[in-house]
Amino acid sequence: MAVGHFSTALEEVLDQTGDTLAKAGKAAHVDGSLIGKILKGSRKPTEPVMKAAAQHYDDGRLYIAAAGEITDGAFVPWLNGVDLHRTSVHIKVLEEIGEAQEALQRAPITKTREQLGQQELLRIKAAIMESIEAITALMHYVTVLCREYCFSYFGAWREHRSELKAKKYMK
Repeated sequence: MAVGHFSTALEEVLDQTGDTLAKAGKAAHVDGSLIGKILKGSRKPTEPVMKAAAQHYDDGRLYIAAAGEITDGAFVPWLNGVDLHRTSVHIKVLEEIGEAQEALQRAPITKTREQLGQQELLRIKAAIMESIEAITALMHYVTVLCREYCFSYFGAWREHRSELKAKKYMK
């Protein structure tokens, strides 16, 4: 199975919604038997199937898993072995943001690569890793809160992009 674990995320979403393989297949524009094969791991999900399923269910787990599949793991992994209750995720986000802030403050980024010693490089690497941990926590936070309070995950990102464009941060 690919590193994004789209099949696991899709299975969780189907369990939550109570949808059948046939209904999920219709949403993804494929036969329900293909969805079954994807869930069993005997077929890899294609990009169009992942995109259609993620759009149909509007669940952050599917978007995160699809991104993980497409990038071969160079994205936030979906954490299905932790407590994802909204309050637990909230507390974890605050912890991870604090750790990232501390690591960022210790990172000597005013120096060029040539000016850095081994210990300084380690502090920069620590800042990178703590930032990735904070990003992972924040992605789960957004996903959990969107699901819990019935906000559109895709809509939240669309709104964010619109704000970035309005501020001229992107075209």
